[in-house]
Amino acid sequence: MSKPLLSLNDASIFQQENLVLSNISLDIFEGDFMYLIGKTGSGKSSLMKTLYGDLPLLKGEGVIVDFNLNTLKEKDIPFLRRKLGIVFQDFKLLNDRNVHDNLLFVLKATGWKDSTKMDAKIKEVLEKVGMQTKGFKMAYQLSGGEQQRVAIARALLNDPDLILADEPTGNLDPKTSLEVMSVLEEINKSGKTILMATHDYALILKYPHKTIKCDGEKVYEVV
Repeated sequence: MSKPLLSLNDASIFQQENLVLSNISLDIFEGDFMYLIGKTGSGKSSLMKTLYGDLPLLKGEGVIVDFNLNTLKEKDIPFLRRKLGIVFQDFKLLNDRNVHDNLLFVLKATGWKDSTKMDAKIKEVLEKVGMQTKGFKMAYQLSGGEQQRVAIARALLNDPDLILADEPTGNLDPKTSLEVMSVLEEINKSGKTILMATHDYALILKYPHKTIKCDGEKVYEVV
């Protein structure tokens, strides 16, 4: 059996001293698409933040893309995030530059140097999300759905082992949500592993995948 990309064993998640989730045991394997559901305030975002190093894992065991969450140091976090593609609800694009330069900024920040390779990579990820003609557009000129597509393209830049999508359709209308979801589906079909926090049950019905739920400080699989 292949080794999981994410493995939590008896893990508890805290926000400062407050226990948010306890006794989580969870494995995600290469090629999986898994939903993380639960009401607002149930701990979905806290779990996501723990996975990308924003919150420390204080109790239990956790390994993600070969990084030990128990011993993760501040200096390790940028390297962890290069192996993760993170998609946020609020896009987090830089409004003072166009789409191409938003992506170029990330490549330069993660150590890319060769401008020909950078341009080729930007072209490649924009094609994957159907935004290949929009590289010249300023971020604020795009619709919400287009901005989220660019945010997904940005998450793909460093060829991540695992994509963490935290409510990626949370700010989008139902039609646009379906369009963004179909992009994520295609990315998963190409072999990428995705963990997606959502409370959009219409999407889950249309695109069924394994689902885990945060509820009452616990995380369990929904059958």
